[in-house]
Amino acid sequence: MIFGGAMAIFEGIAAIAEDDLFLATRHYVFEFSLTGWGWVHLIVGIALVIAGCAVLSGALWARFFGVLVAGLGALANFLWVPYYPLWALALVAINIFIVWALCAGMHREANDGRTA
Repeated sequence: MIFGGAMAIFEGIAAIAEDDLFLATRHYVFEFSLTGWGWVHLIVGIALVIAGCAVLSGALWARFFGVLVAGLGALANFLWVPYYPLWALALVAINIFIVWALCAGMHREANDGRTA
């Protein structure tokens, strides 16, 4: 989760700096300014890093927060596909994996508490 957040932070910084690396398609429904998308990715990335650090501490609320933020990160990167497709799809996959891992961990811990 911390890695995914760091990658989103780098993505946001590059977009805020309006790097020539990004090229948007024309007539995209969710077309915002490159700087606007940069701030979205920067904020989501910072939230992912904070959630990742909190998950490492073992807090239950951090798992729920992590699922929420990783879901938002997956959505933001899905909408980012026309700007930088390969990077965006890689981060969508990472964020979906984060959601799966956090949810599977909760399920596993719930089953460990049972007595046979």
